[in-house]
Amino acid sequence: MSTKPTTTDLEWTELDQRAVDTARVLAADAVQKVGNGHPGTAMSLAPAAYTLFQKVMRHDPADPDWVGRDRFVLSAGHSSLTLYTQLYLAGFGLELDDLKSFRTWGSKTPGHPEYGHTKGVETTTGPLGQGVANAVGMAMAARYERGLFDPEAAPGESPFDHFVYCIAGDGCLQEGISAEASSLAGHQKLGNLVLLWDDNHISIEGDTETAVSEDVVKRYEAYGWHVQRVAPKPDGDLDPNAIYDAIQEAKKVTDRPSFIAMRSIIAWPAPNAQNTEAAHGSALGDEEVAATKRVLGFDPERTFEVTDEVIGHTRKALERGKQARAEWEKSFQEWRSNNPERAAEYDRVAAGELPKGWEDKIPVFEPGKGVATRAASGKVLQALGAVIPELWGGSADLAGSNNTTIDKTSSFLPADNPLPEADPYGRTIHFGIREHAMAAEMNGIALHGNTRIYGGTFLVFSDYMRNAVRLSALMHLPVTYVWTHDSIGLGEDGPTHQPVEHLASLRAIPGLNVVRPADANETAIAWREILKRWTKEFGKGTPHGLALTRQGVPTYEPNEDAARGGYVMFEADGGEPQIILIATGSEVHVAVEARERLQADGVPTRVVSMPSVEWFEEQDQGYRDSVLPPSVKARVAVEAGIGLTWHKYVGDAGRIVSLEHFGASADGKVLFKEFGFTAENVAAVARESIAAAQR
Repeated sequence: MSTKPTTTDLEWTELDQRAVDTARVLAADAVQKVGNGHPGTAMSLAPAAYTLFQKVMRHDPADPDWVGRDRFVLSAGHSSLTLYTQLYLAGFGLELDDLKSFRTWGSKTPGHPEYGHTKGVETTTGPLGQGVANAVGMAMAARYERGLFDPEAAPGESPFDHFVYCIAGDGCLQEGISAEASSLAGHQKLGNLVLLWDDNHISIEGDTETAVSEDVVKRYEAYGWHVQRVAPKPDGDLDPNAIYDAIQEAKKVTDRPSFIAMRSIIAWPAPNAQNTEAAHGSALGDEEVAATKRVLGFDPERTFEVTDEVIGHTRKALERGKQARAEWEKSFQEWRSNNPERAAEYDRVAAGELPKGWEDKIPVFEPGKGVATRAASGKVLQALGAVIPELWGGSADLAGSNNTTIDKTSSFLPADNPLPEADPYGRTIHFGIREHAMAAEMNGIALHGNTRIYGGTFLVFSDYMRNAVRLSALMHLPVTYVWTHDSIGLGEDGPTHQPVEHLASLRAIPGLNVVRPADANETAIAWREILKRWTKEFGKGTPHGLALTRQGVPTYEPNEDAARGGYVMFEADGGEPQIILIATGSEVHVAVEARERLQADGVPTRVVSMPSVEWFEEQDQGYRDSVLPPSVKARVAVEAGIGLTWHKYVGDAGRIVSLEHFGASADGKVLFKEFGFTAENVAAVARESIAAAQR
């Protein structure tokens, strides 16, 4: 760790200090006006945030999506005013009225920053630690993007070189996800990542001594980060000069991520509220806000006070941004001239288009052959990897089980990693046994743009990922989760590894499409549909979760209607169907075998494969009724998980063959038999439904 004396070349004027103090009183006023929020951290962090937005970062407030920009992530999302005040001051589009409407209906300033809602907000943060992992993902994506388009450039000389800055609080670093992500960042030697820690020693329950005693800085040293601690001013306020110096030092260290510890006093300089837990999540009160304004030289009778001089000074960020972008555009155009083929590829990727002929590379599997859908997925990925260079990913140390290795010869690892396949721009990511961070890093990769990401683990471990998966859906991000070993069919590993409630609980997440293909060909069609939905013609992105089998399942003729989420796989013979069997995944072949038994007994039976309930619900009513005619009341849904999904589809006369309890350790075929997932049982249940429909 280094703690260096201030030798800064930072230009810091009285107007800069006044702008910082303006941000402080705006934060206090905004929370006081609405009556709730988190004023203290926004007040104490104002010097750091201002230094980043006004003195350090390369960005253009007039074009927040400029591809050459540095990224900023506020992991401590509860302190959203830390970000909002800087977006206002720099001219990103927020105005004073937006701060006045903080945390109210329809405002651009919700309680936590929301991606896509407020210009300049790079990610939705709220659950603590997510932002740290998002920032790690962004830094990974920046390196991979450089590898796609400008791999030979010297460090710092490519238009694709930029930095990712993240501010995290005590809570962020207590959450396990940040430990997972920080460990990976150190291992990956992400020199384009700078994490600033707001070390204010306060959480909701009081002094962090209640829960934490480790040396966080040494922890980050152990992760392999370059670490610095910056001292505050003698009065306890954050020192912009020291912060600026530390950031400049961090930017010079290109072979490690950088960690900057900033000892702060929450709610500084509020006379009575500073350094108290009350200042963390409550309005300061009128008297304390007035007292703070007196300390800072503001009129205690005025609210939301911003002088023309201050806003004129801070809005110069627009001119600086315009100039920075012009300089970048010059280097970008030079790169385009020198790399016409890569420039054409960049234009395609940036436009959200897929290469011509990519669909022709998707394999078609031979009917009748037993293939695990995880294996089919792996073959699809390897086929697509050859033609879609922006497609990359891996798994949480389960690549051999998940079949997620897109290129065995190319691992995304720093150049000095001893493994022979190590490549800083490699295709296959080794996330390590860090499922939660993997999901949030995938979000960061998607947010960064210009690459397409997937990541895998066992379906049962989606529980570890759930918060980040939820945020994928909340942000409409086109990430793909490859969840294998999707039922009791995985066998002897037993109930700890056998997902039961997971399919239903994941389907409960709004905006997440869960896809459980029946066979190898449905798997191929599912991947094709997912990739199509990545393109801009589909509008907002959508996360997908593929649920895939460990065990082999019969392969059927491909049917393009699988992309519609549900379709008639086998029609009833001998007249209109008396019964409809609805199934997903590895239970489809059980339904098919049950149909054969019923047909042999003269019962016309339709089998509907429904790989994705969400895709099916997108279809018009006419199509849905053609698959599930309202006139056919006898229905059986078959899925090796809890039956929560299927009540709406089977109706009063219908039946569900499901698993309403945990599994057991035994061969998968034995478990299917013992728990009723057999053709014999499904046929018997179908007869019950037919009888019920006739009453």
